[in-house]
Amino acid sequence: MSLAPQIEARKHSKKKAPLNEKQSRTQIEAATRLQIFLDRSNFSPGKIDGRYNEFTWKAFALYRQSRGEQPQSPPPGAKADAAPDVNGLDLASVQPVFITYAVTPADLQNAGKLPASVKEQAKLKALLYRDSADAIAEKFHCDIHFLEQLNPGKTKSIKPGDQLRVPNVEAFELGAVKDVQPGSEINAPAANDLPDEPDQTPEEHPPQNPSAAPASSPSMPSVQIDTKTNMLGVLEGDKLVAAYPVTIGSAQTASPIGDWKVQRISKWPRFRWDEEMLKHGQRSGHFYMLPPGPRSPVGVLWIALNKKGIGIHGTAIPDSIGHSVSHGCIRLANWDVVRLAERIKVRTPVSIH
Repeated sequence: MSLAPQIEARKHSKKKAPLNEKQSRTQIEAATRLQIFLDRSNFSPGKIDGRYNEFTWKAFALYRQSRGEQPQSPPPGAKADAAPDVNGLDLASVQPVFITYAVTPADLQNAGKLPASVKEQAKLKALLYRDSADAIAEKFHCDIHFLEQLNPGKTKSIKPGDQLRVPNVEAFELGAVKDVQPGSEINAPAANDLPDEPDQTPEEHPPQNPSAAPASSPSMPSVQIDTKTNMLGVLEGDKLVAAYPVTIGSAQTASPIGDWKVQRISKWPRFRWDEEMLKHGQRSGHFYMLPPGPRSPVGVLWIALNKKGIGIHGTAIPDSIGHSVSHGCIRLANWDVVRLAERIKVRTPVSIH
């Protein structure tokens, strides 16, 4: 199944128009409703921003395609926020579109000092959120600028008990990644520094069902990554069941085209930051070992492929997904990579094309 439905490509603009300048409140709510519907359906639009953006259109097209329906293209000359035809969707299930969330002490505990320097980051026990607004935005799969627009004047100094307006999605909880605090696996091997194991299943991650059929079985899920559309799809047999926007490698450190397998899944990974390796694919003796945390360069989770140093992982910058390049790996928003990990297992085939 192709992950490239006939949808018109659009260039990403880094300029953010003021919320009320281009859209009415009704338009914002309608776009957010569709984004939440897709997010709940596991056809992720990435960050929720109240707009019919590029990845909302792509996720919607793949959702239609998964149901055997004709994907819709934006009309020629359509405005950047042109609304798609949502006829037949149960959008009334998204009610209300926005909810009020009471900030907890735990939300603030997940935020802390995050120096820009990699050298200084390596000295920390965990790479936490930059501030409480960063933590709340990720918790609700939300663009941080959109969170600010939904809560004017409230996001600069958030404290426990504050009431914030947020999208009505299933909250992303750090505790759901693993019942440990960031930093507790400080002595674990770096996720991108583990050896290739192309022909065996790691002993610490045996198959979930030892009597299961081999990888060629139709019951085995598979992953397809389309480097042209920046979309990752999960298939069960020939049926597309989930899709997520991704960031892929650059020309210098391209994502490895070909067929691979999931080798292991590491939660709260450490990361070996080697500038020569990241920029030129050549390992050097000058590197920093970065601690785990939601603002690690590889996010909260690393899905290793059977090629050393290459994996599918989370991100420190959800705003960048689909719009920048990585260092050869496949990067998703943290909330999406966790949902992906729940759908796959060791030996799941991964096709990058």
